[in-house]
Amino acid sequence: MSDATTSLALDTDPDEPGDVDEDAAPAFDPFERPTGWSHSRGLLFGEMLVFALLSLVAAFVLSYDAVVLAADPAAVLSCDVNAVLSCGTVAQSWQAQLFGFPNAFLGLVAEPVVITTAVAALGGTRFPRWFLFAAQCVYGLGVVFAYWLLTQSMLVIGALCPWCLLITVSTTLVFASLLHWNVLEDNLYLPRRVQARLLAFVRSGAYGYLVAAWLVALAVLVLATYGPSLLA
Repeated sequence: MSDATTSLALDTDPDEPGDVDEDAAPAFDPFERPTGWSHSRGLLFGEMLVFALLSLVAAFVLSYDAVVLAADPAAVLSCDVNAVLSCGTVAQSWQAQLFGFPNAFLGLVAEPVVITTAVAALGGTRFPRWFLFAAQCVYGLGVVFAYWLLTQSMLVIGALCPWCLLITVSTTLVFASLLHWNVLEDNLYLPRRVQARLLAFVRSGAYGYLVAAWLVALAVLVLATYGPSLLA
């Protein structure tokens, strides 16, 4: 074989170092932000806006009811449906005034902040990383408080407040939407390996199924605890 032929054979060897395969797929970046409507600013902050508004309405109604009960402890509230679904029973418990005033007043303060943040984000405002991280932590405390009140209602007080249930569901969904966004934007100051795994979980669509399963489990828990008594 001539030297020219040998040289040509070496140049066309696909295993030769330095050769570039133009058809090879680019390396997968585990930190690449997923795209699509389900991961969009409009959807996630739109969800936050809707559910924060629902929580604000519920907090306003509960605050009004607290004032009514303060004036007349024997008053019958519009959501006093039966022995199980009874806002009055829950409102007159010590758990409903854990800090010395009706818990609903906290919602009147917190939810407008969430609503303002969501509206600003939908308008294109980009908040600093620390702000959204702090918002996630503070709202997380609110979710923990909402579920503490729910367990107290079910296990200690023995009655459920429909408006309180709405707040529990709404705060859960606001927290979930904010967490979705913060994972996408890497706002949680997590170790790189943890961030990559969470991003992969969100990218796969499993996060949405997890949130839906959580709400279904919550509904099943309420039905299993009270059953027909809810409508008696």
